[in-house]
Amino acid sequence: MKWFIETMKKAFNFSDRSRRKEYWMFMLIAFLITFVLTIVDAVAGLELAPEVGILSTLFSLLILIPSLSVTFRRLHDTGKSGWWILIALVPVIGWIVLLIFTVQDSETGSNRFGTNPKAAV
Repeated sequence: MKWFIETMKKAFNFSDRSRRKEYWMFMLIAFLITFVLTIVDAVAGLELAPEVGILSTLFSLLILIPSLSVTFRRLHDTGKSGWWILIALVPVIGWIVLLIFTVQDSETGSNRFGTNPKAAV
């Protein structure tokens, strides 16, 4: 939960670097919370339309900006511009490319986006 809260605190920081651990822990916790909220929506009958729950939709809107910022920072950590996130607009192939970028190890040392976050640990 620490990683999720830290990422939420840096929601509007699109310029630094984020480690793989920060990125993937945020994504895992966000997925788990969304999963639980979807079940709560279904059980409580809180659906706006079939398969669209109120709580899960509100949570998704809440984490939209933090998700974008942590992805930008993760791309920066690998030495790529955050604008590579737009590759996800290309169905399937774009998603695979973005996945590969996010699982890559950090660029060693400092890069144009800042110092290596692993060095600070």
